[in-house]
Amino acid sequence: MSTTRPTAVYARQRAADVAQPLRAPLDGIHAEAIERSHERCNALGLRRSESPDYSPLGRPDLNEVRERNQRLFTHAAPIMEMLCEQVINTQSMVLLTDARGTVLHSIGDDDFMSRTSKIALQPGVDWSEQAKGTNAIGTALINETPTLVHADEHFMHANHFLSCSAAPIFDPRGNMLGVLDVTCDHRTYHQHTMGLVRMSARMIENNWLADDFRNVMRLHFHSRADYIGTLMEGILAVNREGRIVGANRSALDQLGMSGAAVRMMSVTSLLGTSVGALVDHFRSPLATPMLLSLPTGVQFYAQARFNWVHWMAVDAPSVDRPREGTPNTPDMTAPSTGTSHILEGQAQPIAGQPPEDAEARAARQAMSGLRYLQTGDPQLETLIGKLKRVIDRDIPVLILGETGAGKELLARAIHQDSSRARQPFVAVNCASIPETLIEAELFGYEEGAFTGARRKGAPGRIVQANGGTLFLDEIGDMPIALQARLLRVLQERQVTPLGSSKSITVDVNIIGATHRNLREMIARNEFREDLYYRLNGLVVKIPSLRERTDLLIIASKILRTEAPNRNLQMEPAVVRLFQAYPWPGNIRQLANVLRTAAVMASGDSSITREHLSDDFLEDAERHLAADPAPRSDVASPSNSSVTLPHHAGGAAPLFSSASLPPQTMSPTAASAPTPTPNKTLEQVELDMIRQAVDAAGGNISEASKRLGISRNTIYRKLRWNQPG
Repeated sequence: MSTTRPTAVYARQRAADVAQPLRAPLDGIHAEAIERSHERCNALGLRRSESPDYSPLGRPDLNEVRERNQRLFTHAAPIMEMLCEQVINTQSMVLLTDARGTVLHSIGDDDFMSRTSKIALQPGVDWSEQAKGTNAIGTALINETPTLVHADEHFMHANHFLSCSAAPIFDPRGNMLGVLDVTCDHRTYHQHTMGLVRMSARMIENNWLADDFRNVMRLHFHSRADYIGTLMEGILAVNREGRIVGANRSALDQLGMSGAAVRMMSVTSLLGTSVGALVDHFRSPLATPMLLSLPTGVQFYAQARFNWVHWMAVDAPSVDRPREGTPNTPDMTAPSTGTSHILEGQAQPIAGQPPEDAEARAARQAMSGLRYLQTGDPQLETLIGKLKRVIDRDIPVLILGETGAGKELLARAIHQDSSRARQPFVAVNCASIPETLIEAELFGYEEGAFTGARRKGAPGRIVQANGGTLFLDEIGDMPIALQARLLRVLQERQVTPLGSSKSITVDVNIIGATHRNLREMIARNEFREDLYYRLNGLVVKIPSLRERTDLLIIASKILRTEAPNRNLQMEPAVVRLFQAYPWPGNIRQLANVLRTAAVMASGDSSITREHLSDDFLEDAERHLAADPAPRSDVASPSNSSVTLPHHAGGAAPLFSSASLPPQTMSPTAASAPTPTPNKTLEQVELDMIRQAVDAAGGNISEASKRLGISRNTIYRKLRWNQPG
């Protein structure tokens, strides 16, 4: 999100206004709010001339409060630093409190902070109305609106030298998080201060929303397209099912609805579109804003943003619940790395669900590593075989492949199969981070290392990955000046944050990935040759989708995820289109097309040409006309794999004969049964189960491990298919 810093015009305006009568404007609404607050103070028995309790919390209690509000501080600290720069040298200070009015953090002019310490305007002190009478922080907490309290509007005489502008901070579900406040000497009050505070509070709220819902779609909208990307934009968080799960305050203002009302809506009922249509439109990074309409006819321009890696992880669950740290809401999200517990292989319990048993855990873990990526494609089988031999051998891996081919999914599978599986997996896209920030992002920084740095610094992604795996995606886009620093880290296993003289020892496994030709870049002096040879312990090239033989298997897997309660099939005409199409966007594009088709086919049992988006259909038909012969190398579910029906335990994993360990299978079970024209998929499936059981010597548990399905499923299918 972009932020606009004030120019010298603001400073000159302040200087000019100092000579003006320094009195806050008293409109009717403001005067009424102050009067009601004074009435509450009188009812509480407070006295205007008395000395309030100035004793702060003890250090242990303050540390506990700060720890409880650590996430709020993390989001607010850089915004407070920026806000402080805008009011510096004006006898001002910036404060952050929790939802009870306890001051968590304060920064500002030292001499003014020394004055305010005499009235205990400092961390650990309660500034609610009950404790300090009418004041911007306490009154904003009660009214839940931005509040100005100027000079003698403060209830207590001791605070009359202050002018305070405060704005409450809310999470996307309307829960109060805390208050952001700028307090200054009443003689230097400026009318623009409240606007800066309100803007800064919204920045914190927008950052919180993006963090809460980083793995779902975020729809940024405004009635004017040029306002998208500014603080005026509305933001809606939309999960994979199209349900609206969060909204910022600007969105509520523009829609004229409460947060609870918005969360009862879907993008279809509210905006007349679907998630599939949004994904299809915004799959290109150059997509223009989309024009959407409310049921009332009001129109908005919208831009969708979402984490492609997580969104394209076809088995990742929809994350639509707030992260830990949101008041009054349990933590029911994936681990902090931003990946699903399925992909990470962590045994993360889900609130409200019973803990999984050992069999279910084993089945889930079998679906999260390299084995789960095996779908019968010979090239992928060879690639995975190579990777298995270098796992846990301290050999760096470099993955080459086109955009959308699944490089990060492969990296996560490597991590999951390694001894580091329970340690962090940290992914860094070197192409998506601005060149000016990537050094701080990777190596971390100390307090004051650069303008805008967090007060306590930041550890950096390499340190965050300590003990685990660091995935450097699009490493070919890393600035050459930083390549030397990265090489030094890889050689010395030590990181020196920006602005620090101390080195931190790290133990990380490095996996790099790129779609570029690094050798050509080396020849053009765009990539360091020594770094290249340090990264390419094993170089593997993940094949593009058009080169693979498992197109229909992957399609079946995606459909099972997109329509888990429907046995959705593709008509032969659609299959022919898919086989003829070159898929320049690879698996990412295939998932987009099928997601849209699954939505369009709602209520139907199969996907037809009419369910495909017009642009894809036109492009695919052109390729089919140029090469009408179907690809003979593309496997179909009837000749290389089986999709098991859904069962009580959820969607059964897709498997093929290639996913069974060959060293433990008998020759008769090492290959899938050869179907005859009159055999159904259920019969082929049953033959494969029987062969696996035979290969395991009748051991159902062993057969279930090899197939990646539960024992109950095997028992049920064999029992249901007994003759007579």
